[in-house]
Amino acid sequence: MTSAGSPFLALPGAVDSAAADQGVPAHYGNPVAEQRALLAGAIVDLSHRGVISVSGADRLTWLNSLTSQSFTRLAPGESTESLLLGVSGRVEFDMRVIDDGDTAWLLVDADELPALLAWLQKMRFTLRVVIADRTEQFATVGSFGASNEILDAVAASLNGVALVWRDPWNAVSEGGHQYAQIEEHPGAEWLWRETLVSRDELAALADRARAGEVAVAGVLAAEALRIAAWRPRRATEGDEKTIPHELDWMRSAVHLSKGCYRGQETVAKVHNLGHPPRRLVFLHLDGTDNVLPAPGDEVVLPAPSDAPEGSAPDVVGQVTSSGIHYELGPVALAVVRRSTPVDRDLGVLSDGIVVAAGQEVIVPPEAGSVVGRIRRMPRLGVMRR
Repeated sequence: MTSAGSPFLALPGAVDSAAADQGVPAHYGNPVAEQRALLAGAIVDLSHRGVISVSGADRLTWLNSLTSQSFTRLAPGESTESLLLGVSGRVEFDMRVIDDGDTAWLLVDADELPALLAWLQKMRFTLRVVIADRTEQFATVGSFGASNEILDAVAASLNGVALVWRDPWNAVSEGGHQYAQIEEHPGAEWLWRETLVSRDELAALADRARAGEVAVAGVLAAEALRIAAWRPRRATEGDEKTIPHELDWMRSAVHLSKGCYRGQETVAKVHNLGHPPRRLVFLHLDGTDNVLPAPGDEVVLPAPSDAPEGSAPDVVGQVTSSGIHYELGPVALAVVRRSTPVDRDLGVLSDGIVVAAGQEVIVPPEAGSVVGRIRRMPRLGVMRR
């Protein structure tokens, strides 16, 4: 983010975010009401996030060779998502990408920007690629829905293409694979967009919000909706051990039949022959004690009723994101051991108590080992590009 900070933090009621989203408003006084406002057209300040441009004739083939997604047929104005993996297949960076026909724009979380930029610069070699940090020039603003009249009017437009990234999570991308065994995936309703605007336009949007011309919502509102859509984010769901299979990220960010890239061997081996060691779950949390578990709180398998008195619960994972959803109440995403029973309620150790948690399976224990098996996962409107 720029040294001047976000102008939205000066709006009435604005409360700064914490952790990965520090520097933009978490909310303006009522995060639950702001979820409804967001669904109705409010905007979310994400100006703390990073923006990298990759221009040059070789940009798409270069990105194709480095990351998990296929860029060979990415047309101007189309959006995609890609992961940069380590040699052992672990997720190091997540990139939201849109190409304008001349430049590929990489939208990244704030904490990933410096390291990703440095790594990309090292990998240019003699290719025709020019990499630049454009965060001082362009800010990211989030919204929900197929369009947003306010943002569409001020979106940065280069080479005749509006720089609006549309999240592909609402369908299984071409070359991808869904592990979630559900016919009506909650991600199908996740119509999330991230629009690049100039820093001057960002300030103007804040002024219009102060005048009541533009509705605003904080990051907490967007996060609660993201959690309900089972949508992973590296800044929250990821750690140094994460592989894409664990978060069902094969759905939107991995192309299984493209050429070689770093980490591909692990991706193929786990998908075709093995199982991911952990799995993402969605938790419905008991709100009786008015305790909302925080990221990092331990997920436990409560001791059975016939266990000896004083038996400790079995720790099976960690909460990664949590929020209060406007319809579902307190909810969370968590990463648990693959062996965690799917038919047992779980608990979360938080503030000295165990918060009851009903689980919905996102990644099933049998995920992977698809060789010789008939595909059972729904395709849900495959995106073509």
